[in-house]
Amino acid sequence: MHIGQKIKQLRKAHKLTQEELAKILDVKPTAVSAWELGRNKPLMDKLDMMAHYFGVPISYFFEENEIKGPKNHIYFVKLPIVGTISCGNGVIAYEDIEGYEEVPRSWLNGGEYFFLRAKGDSMINARIMDGDLLMIRRQDDVENGDIAAVLIDGEAVLKRVYKTNDTIILQSENPAYKPIILQKNDMKNIRIIGKLKKVVLNF
Repeated sequence: MHIGQKIKQLRKAHKLTQEELAKILDVKPTAVSAWELGRNKPLMDKLDMMAHYFGVPISYFFEENEIKGPKNHIYFVKLPIVGTISCGNGVIAYEDIEGYEEVPRSWLNGGEYFFLRAKGDSMINARIMDGDLLMIRRQDDVENGDIAAVLIDGEAVLKRVYKTNDTIILQSENPAYKPIILQKNDMKNIRIIGKLKKVVLNF
């Protein structure tokens, strides 16, 4: 896989158009197109910018194997793709592990991480599509407006969370879905299990 193919793969994984990536890098869209087609190569400063933006070591662009080679195994870790989450006696348990996804170690910043798979179209305006992998950082609370994985009656859903003293609002990113409004008495049936950190595109 040449440098341009890796740039294209990273760009698509982060759901960027060539025009959007060009704007981030302060280059013309035709430059990004030329890189991806292998007609030209980006300068080192642009590679460095992309490495920082996409969360990969700059050596990633020059290695023969994307993530399986012995040279770069220290840069990647495997996270479980969790099919089902349960909560018994206050303890979160991951069940029905579908497999594992390798991610750059630089994506992680302490704590415990796992993947869920997006279901349906309730979060499409946040560019989260059915089948996308959602990298979740395990935590019991989030800030107002964060997108979080929330366990409701035993089912993990992804919603934007808004809180007041006695109410939690779980908001979809699709106007076709009404918000879920939970009063204080209902909160025993829900639990925040983590914050969305990254979305990995389902190719």
